[in-house]
Amino acid sequence: MTSLLEVLQKSAAFLERKGVEHPRLNAELLAGHALGLPRMQLYLQFERLLPESELELIRPLILRRSQREPLQHIIGSVEFAGVTLKVDRRALIPRPETEYLVELVGAAFASNPPATVLDLGTGSGALALALAAKWPGAEVWATDISEEALTLAKENCAALALEGRVKVLQSDWFTALPRGQGFDLIVANPPYLTAEEVAATQPEVQDHEPAIALSTAADGMDAFKCLVAEGRDWLKPAGLMALETGIAQHPALVAGLAEAGFVAIESRADLTGRDRFLFARNSV
Repeated sequence: MTSLLEVLQKSAAFLERKGVEHPRLNAELLAGHALGLPRMQLYLQFERLLPESELELIRPLILRRSQREPLQHIIGSVEFAGVTLKVDRRALIPRPETEYLVELVGAAFASNPPATVLDLGTGSGALALALAAKWPGAEVWATDISEEALTLAKENCAALALEGRVKVLQSDWFTALPRGQGFDLIVANPPYLTAEEVAATQPEVQDHEPAIALSTAADGMDAFKCLVAEGRDWLKPAGLMALETGIAQHPALVAGLAEAGFVAIESRADLTGRDRFLFARNSV
């Protein structure tokens, strides 16, 4: 029989040859998933000898990852800002930078949580569900144009027992929202990659994630035009709109937000120090 350590070493070497980033980490996470062990427990069992029945659990997962299927799709879930989300091909895998947006928005409402929240382009439901969990008193709306993404968001909503407070609605941005509805907070992580950036993404992204969630225009600005032009119509007085954006898009978006009448416009950096987010408020 082969020891767990040998399996991890051979799996990592195989994944590295296939171009997988962080091959040892991937090998450990997949082996742990197959064996039902937390990653830290693996370190305590390096000398454990694995019978063929356990090797047969690990091998198919390593093979799938070697073919550049995303790790999160193989495992089937991802931890995001305090909630566990099911993930698959129907929606974009939530990213760490978007998780940081939850933290920044939480700080902005630290002393006065919002009563109403709108997540535009919700995908898997990541932002909407994380914010609903953070603010138990908030009514949260989650919209997306993709019926498949909304089905996934509803599954995540049910798994987190948040159906009573999260309204999931098919909508092309604001179009299907009821007139007169106002929000204290609008958040959005729209498709903002340029065509050049999409072409440069890894196979995990190009082959396994929905193209509509990555970009809808060559310059990546299509969605922002609608959000900037109509956002104030859906914000309560002094309400906040918080956007995740491409780094090179900030100057044009700052100018557009100011022209549309937003105030207190502020660029916020991600964890790498690059301007990633834009905060802007409706006038009082």
